[in-house]
Amino acid sequence: MRTVYIALALTLLFGCAGTKNSTSKIKFAANSVVAHRGAFKKNNLPENSIASLKEAIRLHCAGSEFDVRMTADDSLIINHDPVYNKMAIEKTDFSVLTQFKLSNGEVLPTLRQYLLAGLQNNLQTKLVLEIKPSDISKERGKLIADRVVKMVKELHAETMTVYISFDYDILKRIHENYPAASTQYLNGDKSPDDLKADVISGADYHFSVFKKNTNWIDKAKKNGLILNAWTVNDTETMDWLLGAEFNFITTNEPELLLQRIKERVK
Repeated sequence: MRTVYIALALTLLFGCAGTKNSTSKIKFAANSVVAHRGAFKKNNLPENSIASLKEAIRLHCAGSEFDVRMTADDSLIINHDPVYNKMAIEKTDFSVLTQFKLSNGEVLPTLRQYLLAGLQNNLQTKLVLEIKPSDISKERGKLIADRVVKMVKELHAETMTVYISFDYDILKRIHENYPAASTQYLNGDKSPDDLKADVISGADYHFSVFKKNTNWIDKAKKNGLILNAWTVNDTETMDWLLGAEFNFITTNEPELLLQRIKERVK
């Protein structure tokens, strides 16, 4: 009996220690770089591939962005466009889509596979999860949001995940299911006051929106909103956003932006 008690005590001790370490060791990267569809460009990797995600993590980017869609048979997959290999994703079953691999030989990843890869050996890079609006209906978009949040919670990836979308109702739905979620709106047609009123966490707009509405930058900061801009690939715009102290800058050139940040510190 004594042996059983000792074994149980050790199990509880190391089990609790493992759970504590999984959260206490997280220290998000102290830079503003979000790799758009992963860090794909420099090494000619497929966009939204697990390889591009792992490269963003290797670079210690603050975030790695990726796009989620749902197939005809309700599988959550990672792909930017509504069409994959000339097939409409929302009207095609997952088993059909996966017959065609990415250019590096990867199978079209599911959300579960992508999140698990993003959680592995990663204590600094946020998973910036874009939920694409449904081309079928607004209600299906909300269903996708429900299933995405359920998956994130199931894999205990809440702390690592930021939700973004062009569909405002999708973000509001996420907050209904998970009030503590970090959300950023993409479309650029809502003022900082609108975002705050609807409890959206941040403005993630095309950089031209902020250049046109420069007063939104200070308003967002006063409202405690996160500032993010996409998709920034030239040094002039990078420097402008860094000078304006944006929280995040989404780019296809993460290596270049990391270098600009390094040079500003000198």
